[in-house]
Amino acid sequence: MAEPVVRIPDAKVALSTASVYPESTATAFEIAARLGYDGVEIMVWTDPVSQDIEALRRLSDYHRIPILAVHAPCLLITQRVWSTDPWTKLQRARSAAEKLGATTVVVHPPFRWQRQYARDFVAGIWRMADETDVRFAVENMYPWRYRDREMLAYAPDWDVTKDDYRHFTIDLSHTATARTDAIHMIDRMGDRLGHVHLADGRGSAKDEHLVPGRGTQPCAEVLERLALTGFDGHVVIEVNTRRAMSSAEREADLAEALAYTRLHLASAVKVPRR
Repeated sequence: MAEPVVRIPDAKVALSTASVYPESTATAFEIAARLGYDGVEIMVWTDPVSQDIEALRRLSDYHRIPILAVHAPCLLITQRVWSTDPWTKLQRARSAAEKLGATTVVVHPPFRWQRQYARDFVAGIWRMADETDVRFAVENMYPWRYRDREMLAYAPDWDVTKDDYRHFTIDLSHTATARTDAIHMIDRMGDRLGHVHLADGRGSAKDEHLVPGRGTQPCAEVLERLALTGFDGHVVIEVNTRRAMSSAEREADLAEALAYTRLHLASAVKVPRR
């Protein structure tokens, strides 16, 4: 009889540089290296280093930490980063990924007021995906809520599984904010799930990005499913540490998130011992 043994899947665990905010992109590389992350995802935003390919390459080489993904500047606070034109932003994100050796560009669906961009978005993402080996992984979002009111801020939809994309990113903080079932969303994504943003949430109207295990999302179940299905994309820790009282407390949160992720990615499977 074969005995259960621990198998670690091919998925790499990366640290989003957003997870160290308000500290810098450079600090994210230092922490990722010190804690033993497999790589980083660059959140391109107002930190000039996050926008500078040569500076990022030097950090990656110095810390021996690969850049696995680039998050395009899709946030409200990055409206003017890498141009005000959304397609130019994606072209620059793709170029950065190619030059830095990253395999994935994470992109949000457009805001509803970006009407022309939203109208052409699905076809445009397919067109860009056909021009590169880099994956454009479109991320699930959520409706905006204020008291009892709900506003649909993203188009074609915050639920990206309603449209046809080659690759998806699932974000478990966003499933919490949307109050949607993360497991069912993963089922709808199927083998097009190419990237994971791991965080937790309690269903607040705010996008909480808690350390995995501190909210209500099925983070452990998702990781175990990824392991059992042979997921070969990246699992990125994207948590909010802004309330950390010190750098040591921030680093402890990121160490906890990494340990949690590695624990649940290890699955017991029956394979013959040699």
